[in-house]
Amino acid sequence: MGDIRVGACSWTDRQLVASGWYPPGRRDAEGRLRHYATRLPVVEVDAGYYALPSRRNSDLWVERTPDSFRFDVKVFSLLTGHPTRPEALPADLRARLGGADLAALRRGRAGDALLDEVWARFADAVEPLRAAGRLGAVLFQFPPWFAPGPAAEDALRECARRTAGRPLAVEFRHPGWWTAAEADATAALLAGLDATAVGVDTVQGAAGSLPPVLPVTRPRLAVVRFHGRSAAWGRGSKEDRFRHDYDVTELAAWVPRLRRAARRTDELHVLFNNCCADAAVRAAETMRGLLATPA
Repeated sequence: MGDIRVGACSWTDRQLVASGWYPPGRRDAEGRLRHYATRLPVVEVDAGYYALPSRRNSDLWVERTPDSFRFDVKVFSLLTGHPTRPEALPADLRARLGGADLAALRRGRAGDALLDEVWARFADAVEPLRAAGRLGAVLFQFPPWFAPGPAAEDALRECARRTAGRPLAVEFRHPGWWTAAEADATAALLAGLDATAVGVDTVQGAAGSLPPVLPVTRPRLAVVRFHGRSAAWGRGSKEDRFRHDYDVTELAAWVPRLRRAARRTDELHVLFNNCCADAAVRAAETMRGLLATPA
């Protein structure tokens, strides 16, 4: 059975820091990460979506974590076609843009030159993690309007080309990718790109709900992200969408599925994104306990 690593989608979330999960004396940037790495073996760098990560931070993260630790880095919003605030770009890139460029950014679009530069900077930023063996995955979370079809398939091939040599993971927010009619074709497409299909847990029955599938498309890594089961999924504020405390029965129901997936891959990352107060880290620690119990 592959190694099952359970963690959270942030270690710097303000509500987590304020929750008291970090002990006194471990609430500065270095102390938080060192403490987190003693409790959980993997973390998602969710902040990469909101601003380009920096190589300096990656160097520090390597220094502050053990050799066995993993970082799954979420790619910058512009690289998945999400609307992007111009302020999220580095100042030198922003200074090169005209009014039309800034308007395009807000629609999730950019010219080839800007995209090339953003891709290059992202790759440079995560290189220390890759070189140290700490880069678990480069996570592409595509928006709800990224629907199955030739244009989306071309975009996925471009992502695979741009991330060659780095572990690619893909999460869809359009439920059409994993319908009964499309699931096999989606899995085959991602397997052909050597990409990990990201499974999800969300509320069921709401507009935009995703089926709780966990396809294994890459023998080296599988990933599942637990987003909570808020009825506000797909609408409302971030806090509304992800506010959920998983109870032990909800988590235990996933254990057989996780174990089956782990038998088909070298490593399985189980990440909790219900980042309100300490809900995510508590759920992660509970899930670790359940997985440690003999079947």
